Amino acid sequence: MLKLVDLVRTSGLDLGHYKIHCAVDDRRSGWRPLDQYYSDTFEWGQARQNSENFKCDNVLSLINLSNSRKWLFVGVYCVGDVTWEPRNKWFLYELERVKGLEHLDGRVVVDFPKMFRASYLRGEKYGDHLLVDSIREEPMSIADFPGFNSVLLSFEILYSIIRQDNPSWRTALANIAGVYVISDRATGYQYVGSAYGGVGLWQRWSEYAKTGHGGNKELRKLLHDKGPEYANNFQFSLVEVCDINASADYIISRESHWKDALLSREFGYNYN
Repeated sequence: MLKLVDLVRTSGLDLGHYKIHCAVDDRRSGWRPLDQYYSDTFEWGQARQNSENFKCDNVLSLINLSNSRKWLFVGVYCVGDVTWEPRNKWFLYELERVKGLEHLDGRVVVDFPKMFRASYLRGEKYGDHLLVDSIREEPMSIADFPGFNSVLLSFEILYSIIRQDNPSWRTALANIAGVYVISDRATGYQYVGSAYGGVGLWQRWSEYAKTGHGGNKELRKLLHDKGPEYANNFQFSLVEVCDINASADYIISRESHWKDALLSREFGYNYN
């Protein structure tokens, strides 16, 4: 089978002394690399490391797909200077994306059955184990709207959907009212809200994508206390879908029902 490193080298790139970054979800830190790739913040996250993990010439970056042996190739980065930031307790790397691989970035799916925890691998030892499984026609992107019963979005993905004005999601969400829940993945606390009138849920969730708190005083205080980046812990889902023409009184009554059912006043972020 074709090796990823051989495919990369056909573009004339000499990888030199390189490392392979196998990016996986980290529940402790909230690092979700695929979500960040969709929202164009993967490079920001990759550049900040707890240790000096990139003592090399280049970094070949892979993102795990669904906790499987499949990985998405998202680029090669040339390593520049590194500085220690004591306030944040991380090493900040200057990583410059290598040009000439745009036709492969986000398109090559790699088969690599990594059975160990290490995420920063020496290229000379593991490079030959990265086999090309498939090459997508288009770079991997956010999937089309999956149906109302399957909506489960991280804040990063919601931000990307709104920023891209994704037509599949916009069409679905702009034509419904209903009740939603925002879950804090760090604490388990929940916030129950509702959307009605206008362009329905799309308009309401657009406000969250812009500010993180959507104007809710409880969530605004939370982000004020913990910093705006705390919104990356939020997860959005639907608990009840209603007709876009339903009255505000009816939607609010359903919102109150779900606050009672989920105990989001007693053990969440709803204070009324």
